[in-house]
Amino acid sequence: MAGTYLVPAEAAGQRLDAWLVRQLQGVSRERVQLLIGQDKVRLDGQSPKASLRLRGGETVEVLGDPAPPPLKAFAEHIPLRVVYEDDDFSVIDKPAGMMVHAGAGATEKGTLVNALLHRYRTLSGTGGELRPGIVHRLDKQTSGLIVIARNDAAHARLAAMFSGRRIRKTYIALVHGALKHDSGTIDAPIARDVQRRTRMTTRRESGARHAVSHYTVLRRIHSRFGAFTLVSVRIETGRTHQIRVHLASLGHPVVGDTLYGAPARLSEPASRARSAPPPEVLLLERNFLHAAELEFAHPTTGQPLRLESPLPRELQEFLLRLENPPA
Repeated sequence: MAGTYLVPAEAAGQRLDAWLVRQLQGVSRERVQLLIGQDKVRLDGQSPKASLRLRGGETVEVLGDPAPPPLKAFAEHIPLRVVYEDDDFSVIDKPAGMMVHAGAGATEKGTLVNALLHRYRTLSGTGGELRPGIVHRLDKQTSGLIVIARNDAAHARLAAMFSGRRIRKTYIALVHGALKHDSGTIDAPIARDVQRRTRMTTRRESGARHAVSHYTVLRRIHSRFGAFTLVSVRIETGRTHQIRVHLASLGHPVVGDTLYGAPARLSEPASRARSAPPPEVLLLERNFLHAAELEFAHPTTGQPLRLESPLPRELQEFLLRLENPPA
């Protein structure tokens, strides 16, 4: 982005920011104004204002890229379902659709962190101003139990427990198709997909990290929409999208998970009869993946804890519609 530009005579009267946008292709006016505000633009060697009117003949120097202001979480009144809390940590039952914290390109509103700051005012600062209290994460469209540290000492102990695999995490997932075995272990390293950066993959060796998931079939479903399998999954490691990637690698993506190959909607086969009603369509606007259970020793007292979260209503209702034919 850095460079030197000569203002032509015909640009006289134009605002500096508006003219500079046209010179820096693909750069928004907001970013140009950020550049100027951060003193990274010089007009004939001086620091101009974005609203300055050009005369023509000036030399404009762009000294670098704009640095966006750091995001900082703030308190926001959002109801939370608290499963457990004490002075050291809390366990929250996060709904699907809620981001754990803001990030690059993500909204600063409506996150779990915003809600936590409203409820607790102060949390562990180990994760920084954007992620106070966050020891581990759940994907936006995954619901269920998440542990929150309320002070730095508890955060350190909890992080060590996660790293040492001393916290047992169990999820419930509904996948497409019929899993071949009633139980099994998926031991497949996970890496970032270089073709689609929002995805992870088990098909790349470079940069892959060890990942292990154990699954057990809870129910096999043969519906008018096809075959499905409800499974319990216990993960030893906590890689990004681990369960979703592992199950998709078997050819059984999680229902609703279009990123890893699941269809956007389910539709029963169309009837050939002209008088037949149109085929029913079933839609789940989230992933059928739920963090259902946590087992670990209290990080301070050592007391054994077993915390559970039932399937959310939308997942229970989806199963009912899937399994029961229309009246």
